[in-house]
Amino acid sequence: MERVPRGILHRRTAESQFTLSRVSPVPSLREYIQYYWVVRWDLRGRPPYEQRVLPNLSTHVVFGTSSAGVWGPSRSVFAHVLRDRGVALGVRLVPGSCGAVLGVAAGNLRGGPRPLQAVLGAGSREIEAAVHAEASDSELAALADALFAERVRPLTDSERRARDAVKLIATDPTITRVVHLAARGGTTVRALQRLFTAHVGTGPKWAIRVYRLNEAAARLATHSPPKQAELAAELGYSDQAHFVREFTAMVGTPPASYERQQKVTEQARN
Repeated sequence: MERVPRGILHRRTAESQFTLSRVSPVPSLREYIQYYWVVRWDLRGRPPYEQRVLPNLSTHVVFGTSSAGVWGPSRSVFAHVLRDRGVALGVRLVPGSCGAVLGVAAGNLRGGPRPLQAVLGAGSREIEAAVHAEASDSELAALADALFAERVRPLTDSERRARDAVKLIATDPTITRVVHLAARGGTTVRALQRLFTAHVGTGPKWAIRVYRLNEAAARLATHSPPKQAELAAELGYSDQAHFVREFTAMVGTPPASYERQQKVTEQARN
């Protein structure tokens, strides 16, 4: 089963602040685009809400908020503040496909977002207008389908190898070290590092870490979370202390505290 890092922190609190829907692109684009995501919120008369999201390996094209633009894979938690009322549309690309869709490799998208029109040209304006007009999910998806269907080109061999390497991580949680991934892919660690840097926008070590931490946060937010030592072992950490350090550095709170926060939120909702 393929894991998809979604990374919404404090998901139960988030559900009371906004709605999130995911829409599949047309079949011809599914090699390049994982899905479109649409966030809608109405916080009029309520305080602003900051949503934090763990990193994933996808490039995102975002329309309709102050965070609009083309974002390469993040190296830290992404935070965005929602105010008043609005809609945002995101296009989540398959890792490795950025160059084939946007004409710019993921490795060149460091240092913050690129403006939409700088990457997509005037073609982004119709979607931006539809987002601001709060068009339906299906209407927004249809506009995105039309825009990106005209842009995509076939993946190169190296882009396919990068995509397939990420898919190996996503489908096999026993891959916990770069040497494991290189062996499974029949390549060297050095070649794998070059491939990821160019086409995914991160190194393979970071890619494995992203999957582990996303899975850890999701497991800790379930109604019956595993014990930390068991979870650390399942995710391939050398020991529980290593897991706690990595989780705390990324999320900003130790896993035990994060787990307690989820329980408090659930009790408050009930």
